[in-house]
Amino acid sequence: MDLQAFNRLSPLEAERLLRPCVDIPSWIGAVIAARPFAGIDAALAFARQASQCWQAEDVNRALAQHPRIGERAGGPGREAQFSRREQAAVNTEDAALAEALLAGNRRYEAQFGQVFLIRAAGRDGQAILRELERRLSNSAEQEQRETAEQLREIVMLRFKELLSDE
Repeated sequence: MDLQAFNRLSPLEAERLLRPCVDIPSWIGAVIAARPFAGIDAALAFARQASQCWQAEDVNRALAQHPRIGERAGGPGREAQFSRREQAAVNTEDAALAEALLAGNRRYEAQFGQVFLIRAAGRDGQAILRELERRLSNSAEQEQRETAEQLREIVMLRFKELLSDE
């Protein structure tokens, strides 16, 4: 969808379009209310700024929608399509890598009580595994900040893709 079409959507249509980017109602509402945007860069800058207001509860809500790294999201929805494309470079055919990611995910979830979230786009499975191992040494506070930043990166990539779709 081009930017001008996005600017003209009704609030309900815009909400439906934005929700697969991230299920944080305050962010969705802020982006919708800030329209019309003069350009994609302005839309992205506003969306990034609005994401700085996310609270821990917002991030936790969004995490509930994300599959584990190495697991493919099912279904035909836009969020599942985003996830499958983002994780495309994670080679699930590599049994050793798949097992290492599964074990790392389990350790991470036991330690932090949430799914491991990372911007997978542009990273292969080995790079993701290295980041997972590194982040296991984070404190809870460090990990909360890092998770929120990874979520922002994912959301910004998804939002840019939405505005770039023709």
